[in-house]
Amino acid sequence: MTVTAAKPAGSGATPPPEPKPDGVTFTIDGIETTVPKGTLVIRAAEQLGIQIPRFCDHPLLAPAGACRQCLVEVWAPGRDGKVAKMPKPQASCTLTATPGMDVRTQRTSAEADKAQHGVMELLLINHPLDCPVCDKGGECPLQNQAMSNGRSQTRFVDVKRTFPKPIAVSTEILLDRERCILCQRCTRFSREIAGDPFIDLQKRGAMQQIGRFDADVLGFAGAGVDREDAASDGTLAFDDRVFLGADIPVGPAAPTVDDDRSGSPFASYFSGNTVQICPVGALTGAAYRFRARPFDLVSTPGVAEHDSSGAAIRVDHRRGVVLRRLAGEDPEVNEEWLTDKDRFAFTWQSAADRITTPLVRDRAADGTRGELHPASWAEALEVAAHGLEQARAAGGVGVLPGGRLTVEDAYAYGKFARVVLGTNDVDLRARPHSDEELAFLGHAVAGTGLGVTFRDLEAAPTVLLAGLEAEEEAGVVFLRLRKGVVAGRTRVHAVAPLASRGLERLDGTLLRAAPGTEPEVLDAIGSGELADLGAALGAAGALVLVGERLAAVPGALSAVLRLAERTGARVAWIPRRAGERGGVEAGALPTLLPGGRPVADAAARVDVAAAWDVEHLPTEPGRDTAAILAAAADGTLGGLLVGGVDVRDLPDPAAARAALAATGFVVSLEVRASEVTALADVVLPVAPPVERPGTFVSWEGRVRPFPQALTSTAMPDHRVLDALADALGVTLGLRTLAEVHADADPLTGEWDGARVAAPDVAAAEPPAVAPGHAVLASWHQLLDAGRLQDGEPFLAGTAKRPVARLSPATAAAAGVPDGALVTVATDAGSITLPAVVTDMADHVVWLPTASAGSQVRDALRAVPGDPVRVGPAAGPDATDEEVPA
Repeated sequence: MTVTAAKPAGSGATPPPEPKPDGVTFTIDGIETTVPKGTLVIRAAEQLGIQIPRFCDHPLLAPAGACRQCLVEVWAPGRDGKVAKMPKPQASCTLTATPGMDVRTQRTSAEADKAQHGVMELLLINHPLDCPVCDKGGECPLQNQAMSNGRSQTRFVDVKRTFPKPIAVSTEILLDRERCILCQRCTRFSREIAGDPFIDLQKRGAMQQIGRFDADVLGFAGAGVDREDAASDGTLAFDDRVFLGADIPVGPAAPTVDDDRSGSPFASYFSGNTVQICPVGALTGAAYRFRARPFDLVSTPGVAEHDSSGAAIRVDHRRGVVLRRLAGEDPEVNEEWLTDKDRFAFTWQSAADRITTPLVRDRAADGTRGELHPASWAEALEVAAHGLEQARAAGGVGVLPGGRLTVEDAYAYGKFARVVLGTNDVDLRARPHSDEELAFLGHAVAGTGLGVTFRDLEAAPTVLLAGLEAEEEAGVVFLRLRKGVVAGRTRVHAVAPLASRGLERLDGTLLRAAPGTEPEVLDAIGSGELADLGAALGAAGALVLVGERLAAVPGALSAVLRLAERTGARVAWIPRRAGERGGVEAGALPTLLPGGRPVADAAARVDVAAAWDVEHLPTEPGRDTAAILAAAADGTLGGLLVGGVDVRDLPDPAAARAALAATGFVVSLEVRASEVTALADVVLPVAPPVERPGTFVSWEGRVRPFPQALTSTAMPDHRVLDALADALGVTLGLRTLAEVHADADPLTGEWDGARVAAPDVAAAEPPAVAPGHAVLASWHQLLDAGRLQDGEPFLAGTAKRPVARLSPATAAAAGVPDGALVTVATDAGSITLPAVVTDMADHVVWLPTASAGSQVRDALRAVPGDPVRVGPAAGPDATDEEVPA
């Protein structure tokens, strides 16, 4: 944008610059400026540093002109070319700049200033004067602009309109309707960005309101209903939109969270964004309401720890307690949006079961394990060092860091395993995994740097989701994909057994595949009925996004790489956990050293050994997570060093518990008490993200550093491991963050040596399905029973109800009607949930992986693709007859 100061005619001023072919030259408050064609006047003013008051305007939402606070005086050329004044002030948030236009804001126009004062007076007529008790007080645009663009005294002498309050839009979001100024930011966000019309305008005129549709509260029931608006079937549609895909019944039949059985209650994974963008105190968060004032808070930037997107956040805390988290502004990543999980699920870091002191288990003379007791750091490190030394001599020690770590901590675990314990038995994957995935990560992910980005997602013409449920597993990815879809740039396709609600809101196309048949579908792309999709993936910018779920499908990741080679599409791996990509880069895998260097490559080992100042590194690739636990269970390994691992996340939790109980010596580094700490011999407390600085690496490969927010004496994992190495007589050199970076940076750059060969694994034959049986499909819901969501009951109330999904044919064959309870069972156990008949692959039953009442891996000891029994809640009648899957 070019800017010149306008000068009076005849002053000898140089002529204004010639506008660019796509530029528009006009004047704001006497300043001539050139902006791209289509620029809104309010944006052009911002670029000049001219502040125009506004409420409804938001740079990431479509213009609405709802509040009228941004009125300006406008002079524009008419058809005869003469500049004339428009009859009325215009809303600058909806007005596009045109050549020769002369805009005068409240700074230079008494008319614009008077208009803005008038709008402010109208907004305040019914607005309550409760600023001292309003959560928005102190950071409220209405407060600020009432002072700068409003009257000093009110002329309103009548009684203000009031409403009962608050209305619970959901368990997490509360609405004070009398504070609402009808700017429609919340409804526009819900409709345009999230695609969740969970809140909308209702009624007209002076009684127009915003809120969740509730016939009784909002006055639609009984005599309050305008029967001209009511449909013949007794439902009431409004604003040409409906909620959850169906018109909403009037009166007592109106749906609630409690009676909804679709698995999609009246809520949104992104509802907290409406609180943050609300310009007044109309929408508030239930957990933060009345807990603090903005001027009491200290704000620290941060990075969300719940998924691999690396969303920017702002941590607001007071007296050592985090009270809320807000979305940070980062145009390259999450723009200004967050998932509700990233926003509200932070109380786990200060839960009552937080471990604050080292714990050591008593041992009887005969070696029998006793109880854990508090110990000093010196004692705990001495006991841990002695136990690990004995375990190393008794077969070795396996290292399970988990996927929640910062890249610094993951690097420390990898280096500790190789330098201190002399083993490559280290694997961060606390989930279903495979050797094929190890090869895929080494070939296509590790050491590749910044690859596919969020901007690529919204610009891609075609995106194929393979084993990835974007809304559930990476919420910001979903929002950026939807941005491209809404703009008409992006078409989304997904390989999955059913079209989720997230895929429907992406206007996506389902490539139906029963679990285990994904390689067959991927290999078919480009031929037959999928020829057009193959051509689309061959276009510039096309993407294939791979989720961690494909790790458990033999041949799937090999098929992805073949597809990419065949079409030229770029591939991006999007895991669920925040620390997985960083762990891959840091070498916390049994076959990879830092930077993607293969363990089996002698030159790579020499390179790393020289950097670490050791003579040599272990040469044989190590065991993966499952093999480490199996070796610990049978006594092959003498000990385990475990990071933040939730046993329920592992492929076989029961086997993991047995392995932990049978292992000779277990050291656990944890934030909170867990099943691992309950079986550990030494527990060393570590700091959660809010109490330490560190770095996550997002799925893009983008480095996401964050500072320490709260003062704490708790130590990060890398410092504890450094102290433990010292107790074992080895210098790890990773005490401080600076030391870790100095040690790791030369190794975590791009590796120019030989990479791991691409996997070439054949697909497995799908299992035959007997009558009364089905193939299990499953993935995590964004809000479930995960440990990092503990302590937030308001958020838990917005989670989708766990249901079992079956196709009409599968439900009929199992004798389970829609809505009835269905039991899904294996020899290990069973899960009983309400059945929802869904348009999906036949002979498949879908369950949420880890929701309340549906712990699939724990209860069934099964993973997607395994056969399970399906029948009414009383139990299925299994037979030996088999039918094709």
